[in-house]
Order: sequence, then C-alpha cells, then structure tokens
Amino acid sequence: MRKIISLVIAISMLSVIATGCMGKNQDNNLPKIGVCLYKYDDTYISTVRQALEQGFKNKATLYLNDGKGDQGTQNDQVDLLIQKNVDVLLVNIVDVGAAQTIVDKAKNADIPILFFNREPDQSVIKSYDKARFVGTNAKDAGVIQGEIITKTWSSGEYDTNKDGVMQYVMLKGEPDNPEAVARSEWSIKTAEENGIKTEELGIQVCNWDTETANRAMEAWLSKFGDKIEFVVSNNDSMAQGAIAALQASNYNKGGDSKHIPVVGVDATDAAKDLIAKGYMTGSVLQDGQAMSNALIAIALNAYNKKEFIENTEYEYDATGIAVRIPYKPYEGTEK
Repeated sequence: MRKIISLVIAISMLSVIATGCMGKNQDNNLPKIGVCLYKYDDTYISTVRQALEQGFKNKATLYLNDGKGDQGTQNDQVDLLIQKNVDVLLVNIVDVGAAQTIVDKAKNADIPILFFNREPDQSVIKSYDKARFVGTNAKDAGVIQGEIITKTWSSGEYDTNKDGVMQYVMLKGEPDNPEAVARSEWSIKTAEENGIKTEELGIQVCNWDTETANRAMEAWLSKFGDKIEFVVSNNDSMAQGAIAALQASNYNKGGDSKHIPVVGVDATDAAKDLIAKGYMTGSVLQDGQAMSNALIAIALNAYNKKEFIENTEYEYDATGIAVRIPYKPYEGTEK
C-alpha cells in the first residue's frame, strides 16, 4: 500500500512538472487565464508577470508558463492550457514566426487570445476575430533612443578623435525580432536625421542577454579601444553587461575616468541606478505596469464576451487590432 501511495504521489508530481503551468489565485468561480511568457528571467517580462499576478488577484485564476526561450515548449504549454479549458490566452510568444500556429490552436478551441510585447504579423492576428495585440510601437523606442543620442553627442565632449563622426557599437536583441530590428534601425536613423554623422564599428546579436553583451563589449574594447565613442543597446540588460565590461577597463567609473555614453531600453531598476550614478546615459521606459493594466482590462472584457476595449481607456491603432502602450525617455531627471 505504501508503494502504491508513493507511486501515485510521484505520478502527480510529474504531471505538475510536465505541464509547466502554475495556477495563481485559484477559485472555480473566477475566469481562468492562461499566460505564456517567452522566458521568466527576462528583466522586463518579469515585471509584467509580477504586475499580472497582483492585478488579477481575486479577479481570475492564472496559469503561468515559462517558455524558457523555446517555441516548442511554448506550443506544448498552449496545448495544455487549452486542455484545461482556460477562458482567455495571453501569449508573449517566443518566436513571432510561430504565431499562426498558436492562433490556429486558439481559433480551433474558440478561445480569445491576446498576444503581447512581441508582435506577430498583422495578417496572423487578423486571421482570427478573437485575436488582438497589446504592446508598443517598435519604432518609437528607437526614435527616443536617437533623441537621447542626439542630445548627448551634441555636447561635443564625446567626439574623442574630433573627426565630427560618432563611432559606435550596437548590441542587438535578436536577429529577426521586430523590436530589435526597429530599435537598431531607428536609433541611428533618428540621430542621422538630426544631423549626426555616424560610423558603425561593430554590431553583435546578444539575444537580450547581459553576459553575452559583456563578452561582446570586452572584444570590442580589445579591438577598438578609445575609437568607440558610443554604445547603443536594444535593452538595458545588454547595456548593463556592456557597462560592466567598460568599468573593468576603467571606463564609466565616475570621477576622472574616461566615459563612453551607453543608452538602453526598458528603464529597469538596475539601469535607473546606473543612470543615477552617472555610469549610463539614458534609457527608454517600457512600462510593465501599464502593459499589465491593459492586458487585465482587455482579457476580462474578452472573458465577458464584450468587445476587447469596450468601456476602457484604450484605443486601437490604425490596424484596428493593436493597442499601443507609449514609450517614454528616461535620463534620470524624471519625477
């Protein structure tokens, strides 16, 4: 009998592990919301997850899933959530190229789905009348970075070789991620439109990762040294890795140390601290709380079979299927 009981317990534990799901605020009378995140340890996504947990408290049962950066894992998690008969799906997709597969799963199960943060192609979302996107305008983060670059470079103090050209390195999130592509393009394009001449010394895909960016910056410092006049990063985690490498080479340590401006995106707490200390130049606020608020309001409307944005403060953009959360500059002077 003890062996049988032990076996039952073991099978139950394996079942929980296999699902990759975790129910929060469980109540059979509450709507069931399935949440798929591309990976928990992304700094920005962790802020959204925490805000969702708090915001849905006593309003819904959450089934949270860590995709661990693997689309196959996330596909399986969506299947399991559908088997659990969740009422609404919230998907921060690992690979936007796989979005049609996810939409088809939701459509076949007649479950409303909200993609967020990582934006699939419009045609994918429009293929299902119960699908929407909540996120930012990818271009805007790059434009704001470009404005911060312009303001910083225009002082003249960082043109160390006095050639009138900004020699920079770029830390890129992912090769084909729309956010990474737009931030990389528009940060520099905006600076150039503002009259700054630029020269790219290096660009490295670092997959949003601090350690990968740290190694890339170390390699660039070894190769280019003082030729580097600006570091542009698609997010703050990579910027943080670059600053660690700079400080290891006696840059950006405050006081009389040499300084290379570094700009990022997300305005994470770590980045805000680096900016306050003068080690980092600026960032672009991507508001995790505002993202969560929109997802909660829209998901509850979907559950109640209302139009997604009915009686909310949100509006669709020109596509008719996307709600945009605005970016804001962060340079440490904001109140």
